[in-house]
Order: sequence, then structure tokens, then C-alpha cells
Amino acid sequence: MTRFSLPARRALAAVPATAVLVVLLPTVASAHVTVNPDTTAAESYASLTFRVPTESESASTEKLVVDLPADTPFLSVTPRALPGWDVEVEVEQLDEPFEVEGATVSEAPARVTWTAEKGHEVPPHEYQEFAVRVGALPEEGTTVVLPAHQTYTDGTVVDWDDLATDDGKEPEAPAPVFMTTAGEPGEGHHGAAASDGAAGAGAEAGAAAGAEAAAADPAVDPAVDPVGRWLGGAGLVLGAVAIGAVLVTRRRA
Repeated sequence: MTRFSLPARRALAAVPATAVLVVLLPTVASAHVTVNPDTTAAESYASLTFRVPTESESASTEKLVVDLPADTPFLSVTPRALPGWDVEVEVEQLDEPFEVEGATVSEAPARVTWTAEKGHEVPPHEYQEFAVRVGALPEEGTTVVLPAHQTYTDGTVVDWDDLATDDGKEPEAPAPVFMTTAGEPGEGHHGAAASDGAAGAGAEAGAAAGAEAAAADPAVDPAVDPVGRWLGGAGLVLGAVAIGAVLVTRRRA
């Protein structure tokens, strides 16, 4: 049997505790409401996924409210359907209307609320993901802050709205946040129309961009986009011509 000195045995005894600490630290740090955008490119349309863990030992998460930016508002907000949860997008008047491609925007989506139906709450030690597509993202270098408010079945409300301080310490209840980056050519920066959820915000400007949205975003319904249907028909015709040309070439060969 291999024998170890007393200092060596003490060092080995300390390894499990250290290992446990290494494993637990990421778990504790990630136990917040967070947001994960599929893109941060300025002027693009992004799908934002909010991960919401239930940290309570005895209560379940029954509601989530996310506040949307007011100084750089999204003109289009479309939640993804989540079975067992009702979702509502609230629209409010802007303090200062602005122009978008010749149209005056005076209101915009202000918050999104998800409410669990009976039996679909998020139980302790589990999490749920809530997704919404928004756009267009503000200019490069903008910090997008999305305060979230989590309600438990025992009536407790946790406000995830704290911002990082200059000393670099993580706040107790940090708000979901991300920063926009440089836009890339071909992203379709102006390609999505303002959604019905915007309740008229930028409707004229959105109609002018509908064709590009139909091509770039599969969520756009071609049945309500005549330009998209025309482009699809043209594509079928070109495809048929190409196939015919190949067949003629083969016959000649």
C-alpha cells in the first residue's frame, strides 16, 4: 500500500472541497434571469431568449414581465408561442415621436408579459425559456437593458433590474442585458415590417419593407405578402427553365 506523508494527505483531503467549489460557482453565477440574442448586429432583427430559473425552494414561477427599451424602442415585437402560457405585448405612447422612412412613430411596444396557465408553472430547481423576436436593434455600441420581473406562486416578486457598478462587482439581481455590435452587409437590416403588436407603430414604413422580410425571415406569412408570392412564382419559373436547359443539353450530347 502506498503511504503518503501528513502534508500530502491534507492536500488530498482538500481536493474534494475545492472540486465542489469549482462546480458550484458557475451554478450560482448562472442562477439569474438572462437573455441570449441570436444576433447583436445593429439594425438587424433578433430573437431574444430569456432563461428563467426558479430559485425558490417552495414556490413556482407563474409570471414573467420584461420591460422593453423606451429610449431606443423596438417597432416590431413578436413572441414565440409557449404551450401552457399566455403572452401579451403592451404598447404605450412614446414621449418623443420620431420619423422612420417618412412615417411618424408615436407608440411602440413597452413590455411583454407571460402568465402560466394552471399546472404549467415552473417548479423549484427547474427553468423555462421565453422567446421573442424584436427589431430593429439600435446602433452599434448601444447597451440594451431588459429589466425582468419574476412572480412566484407565493406572491413573491423578484425584480431583475440592477445594473453593474463601476467597481466591477456583479449586482445582486442583475438585469438581462446585451450590447449591439456592428451590422454586417446582407443582414437585412431594414428588412422586417412593423408587427401588428406594435399597434400602428411605423406601419407605412413596414409595408415598404415587407418583400425583403418575406425572403429573409421564414416567420413572415407569404399568404399575406403579394410581393413575396410574386417572387416565389418567379423563382419557380426560373427553376423550370433551368431544368429544361439541362435536359436539352443532355439530349444533344
